[in-house]
Amino acid sequence: MSVGSKALYTPLQLAISVAGGLLAGKVFTEIWQRVSPSDTEPPDPKDLERSGRQAIAAAALHGLVFGLVRAAVDRAGAHGYRAITDHSPE
Repeated sequence: MSVGSKALYTPLQLAISVAGGLLAGKVFTEIWQRVSPSDTEPPDPKDLERSGRQAIAAAALHGLVFGLVRAAVDRAGAHGYRAITDHSPE
């Protein structure tokens, strides 16, 4: 990737990553509320009043959602970049 292409892609990638993080947070919250309707928020792993199983399940779901959304958003950003510049962002 040339210096000019990298200079164009870096801010685009940053904006896409921030948007993806916000989207992932909303998706995770929505899924958590459907999976555990009695709890409005996922448990804090340090909160010993909540079960360890619930804390680990929330952490696993959080990682899964954020990983999937990040991969999808990064992939979409790369496709968009290639559509604009005819080069892959490598």
